[in-house]
Amino acid sequence: MSEYGFRKVLSLDKYASFFDNIDPVSQYKTWTTKEIVDRSADPSMHVGPRYNVYSETVKAVFIVSDPVDWGRDIQVLCDVLRSGGLPGRGNGCQPPLYFAADDLEYQAAFPSERLGMGAFRIALESVYNRIHQETLKYVSFGKPNPSVFKNAEEVLNQLQYSNHNINFKHCEGPCPLKTLYMIGDNPLVDVKGSRLAGQPWFSILTRTGVFRGENNHPEYPADLVVDSVEEAVDFILERERNP
Repeated sequence: MSEYGFRKVLSLDKYASFFDNIDPVSQYKTWTTKEIVDRSADPSMHVGPRYNVYSETVKAVFIVSDPVDWGRDIQVLCDVLRSGGLPGRGNGCQPPLYFAADDLEYQAAFPSERLGMGAFRIALESVYNRIHQETLKYVSFGKPNPSVFKNAEEVLNQLQYSNHNINFKHCEGPCPLKTLYMIGDNPLVDVKGSRLAGQPWFSILTRTGVFRGENNHPEYPADLVVDSVEEAVDFILERERNP
């Protein structure tokens, strides 16, 4: 996150490693993602955090990838969020919480779908709301949030205008692209997001991942359903040749 301008950044692995016994079952794990902190080592040989984790509160939490250790991560996040940003003390005002995506499932190498960041968000929210009097507050970015599609639309229109020196004298501003195509395999995030964004998005649902249905998705139907990405691209090329 430091590349985005944040100056005091710690991964959850690193942050948790500074608190003894924050994960009560860590000794039973044959694997660990924790960055071990050897407090007996020479301090000059150890690169610690850029701030005092025992006195400075966490100002915000960003979930940007699928967690590896759900149990530990839910425990530590609940500690941070309900304490106002400093684990081990009483309840406080919840720091802002942001999720980079909200996919419930995704297709990986295993034959059936795997749980994604959206599933972790549901698990965290369920536990937090049971142990805290206030409900969990969060902001979720990524699909199906229509802002993702609107941002892509804006970027593509800017690229069209700046990279190709197109004459837009007949427009008051840069002429927007007439159609933007979304190709995806998940109706609940890909198709839903493009439908929420509206024009000029045209959704193409492929049977290559999460979706395997014979017919269109009943709740979030796409504009077109095809078997492969190649078939989707062929359709787009043919459609644009003969508008």
